[in-house]
Amino acid sequence: MGVLKALGIAGGIAVGGLAYAHLETKLFTVRRATLPILPRGERPVRVLHISDLHLTPGQRAKQAWIRSLADLRPDVVVNTGDNFGHRQALAPLLDALGPLLEVPGAFVMGSNDYFAPQFKNPARYLLPDARVEQAAPEALPTEALATAFSRAGWKDLNNRRDAVELADGRLIGFVGMDDPHIDRDTMPAPGRAPGEDRAVLRLGVVHAPYVRALDALREDDVDAIIAGHTHGGQLRVPFYGALVTNCDVDRRRASGLHGWPGPRPDRDGGEGSTWLHVSAGAGTSPYWQIRFACRPEATLLTLVASSV
Repeated sequence: MGVLKALGIAGGIAVGGLAYAHLETKLFTVRRATLPILPRGERPVRVLHISDLHLTPGQRAKQAWIRSLADLRPDVVVNTGDNFGHRQALAPLLDALGPLLEVPGAFVMGSNDYFAPQFKNPARYLLPDARVEQAAPEALPTEALATAFSRAGWKDLNNRRDAVELADGRLIGFVGMDDPHIDRDTMPAPGRAPGEDRAVLRLGVVHAPYVRALDALREDDVDAIIAGHTHGGQLRVPFYGALVTNCDVDRRRASGLHGWPGPRPDRDGGEGSTWLHVSAGAGTSPYWQIRFACRPEATLLTLVASSV
């Protein structure tokens, strides 16, 4: 009887944990962080970083939350990809993003902007390389998404350089790469985008924070790097953190603001290092809609003048 009781308690805890993990996928939050990277005397710039929405047509609460992000009044939006969670998600996605598309912005694609999700054994994510070659992957309306973003004025940074003009006339220079997770990344040729010589700072953007991409962007002398993809580990152990990152960046940098490379992941790292922000994103696979100790998020990054 004692063994049966113990098994019943363990089963109840497991069921309760899974129920909460599903509930947490709807507990949307906005993180805030400050980066001291602007030249002296520059006014702050508010960057809204959104990533890994993995939107499906039926996710009404998520769509409403995305629309509400415009209330943060960002100066610029950076979208680091994996917008789709379903092949029919284009219309609800553009509707949810509608108010943000009126703000200057830039974007890169992730693998789930190209190919529809397929069922996978979640245990694969514990392997050193969780990638699998999909059998006959279903293409998504990638071009329609890119066209809609570009027509709204967002800059396409997939293996490209560009500059975004803010409402006050200031310019931000960008260099981006397509998704390293599916080997679409190519560092743009050295140089600067037209007008970038007037930019108040330069940002590097990539979906998946693979080491090769982070190193290439840092060597391009950007002031900060913005990435997504990891879902913050998606399932985190309290007081331990992420178990995996689904790429080769270390798990201590699974989400949040860090230095790259830096002697420690929790600070800028000083000379030879640049700031790195990794978003835990706002979605999940449609087949495994759970998050634990890792709430779905967007981040408002406030860029301020450096003190040095």
